[in-house]
Amino acid sequence: MRKSSRERGAADSSPAARAEPGLAPTLAPGLYLVSTPIGAARDITLRALDVLRTADALAAEDTRTARKLMEIHGIPLGDRPLLAYHDHNGPGARPKLLGLLAQGAALAYASEAGTPLVADPGYRLAQEAIAAGHAVHAVPGPSAVLAALAVSGLPSDRFLFAGFPPGKGARLETWLEQQAASEATLILYESPLRVHELLGFLVRVFGEETRAALCRELTKRHEEVIRGTLADIASAIDGRTLKGEVVMVIGPRAAVAPDEAAVEAALRGALGRLRVKDAAAEVAERFGLPRRQVYQMALDMGRDGGTDGDGT
Repeated sequence: MRKSSRERGAADSSPAARAEPGLAPTLAPGLYLVSTPIGAARDITLRALDVLRTADALAAEDTRTARKLMEIHGIPLGDRPLLAYHDHNGPGARPKLLGLLAQGAALAYASEAGTPLVADPGYRLAQEAIAAGHAVHAVPGPSAVLAALAVSGLPSDRFLFAGFPPGKGARLETWLEQQAASEATLILYESPLRVHELLGFLVRVFGEETRAALCRELTKRHEEVIRGTLADIASAIDGRTLKGEVVMVIGPRAAVAPDEAAVEAALRGALGRLRVKDAAAEVAERFGLPRRQVYQMALDMGRDGGTDGDGT
């Protein structure tokens, strides 16, 4: 391996130690989590290119993708090691990578696409590097999560990224109910082969009028964003065989107007044991309705002979 950052004279311990005129900065020792393009190769940042160019060693979820990206941007690998690190070899690869960090190396890790640790095996590597006392630096950049949120047209002030939905059937429906309870914009990754099934469950749990966006192949040649209600989107892709990476963005569950008969039935039951004011407050909270509206309904029911409440 080439001389480490320390041996090259990187005395500064800041993340992007020194910069010589016309050259990429010398990297301080540590783990660098490098975000890579999710489609367009030119979406990579200048800092990410500097890190890939000057790191002592590199690790990648897919070494072929990393090599191709470096070739596109004219970055030679030289005699530096490029090690594979993914879900299947993590336990065996982590000790080697941590060993490089222990030697004082500047180690760059790149996911196959997007930001490391987001639906990516880098979490355990970063966790163990931190536990061992090594510096861990973010080299931010492309992210399918943020790209999809940006183009969805849905509320972005509060969002929940929940990764890939688990299982199917009753398990999937229960899981979606848990996510819907957050009342935040929900972002999911899904296989194009399963997205039709997922939409069916989303309609069932969130309601067909809930706003959403299906984002496919973001930043790539065949990029597609379908916006509308969940029912609109399900109809738009009905019968289609989708290809590529899919990100689903689902807005907060659409409010459903409660059935008037159900409200009246609940109100009658409450009036049988509570004063009008308290009964109206209870039913209003249960159905998410304004108290004044339910109180007026109770008074109207009394005038119509529907209840014998005392009106106090």
